[in-house]
Amino acid sequence: MKVAAVWILASLFLVTARGPSWAEPLQTVEDVGNALGKCWTPPSGIKDSFVTLKFGFKGNGTLMGPPQPTAIRVTGDETQRKAFVAAATEALQGCMPLEFSKALADEIAGNVFTLQFRSAE
Repeated sequence: MKVAAVWILASLFLVTARGPSWAEPLQTVEDVGNALGKCWTPPSGIKDSFVTLKFGFKGNGTLMGPPQPTAIRVTGDETQRKAFVAAATEALQGCMPLEFSKALADEIAGNVFTLQFRSAE
């Protein structure tokens, strides 16, 4: 089950509006991906770009530590690259804490996940 959870979360491509808005505890890994997607707004003016972040959750819905970039492809110069990575990192951190159901907290706490943040095309 944990391998499937990592794959589902890693396969999400996020290009949605900023601002978490969930009323009940998250029940599935897909719910987590959807919640995180609501926190991501790509920096304007950067097209055809992505960053993949690696991170883990504690059972209380916070991050185990700072997210780490594992893959970066950003069109533009070094300043744009840094801005894009910083925006993705800040979006993930700004979405915390998430509220997990007991079952989901038990399933994902301590596992490593990857999530790709994409620019608007």
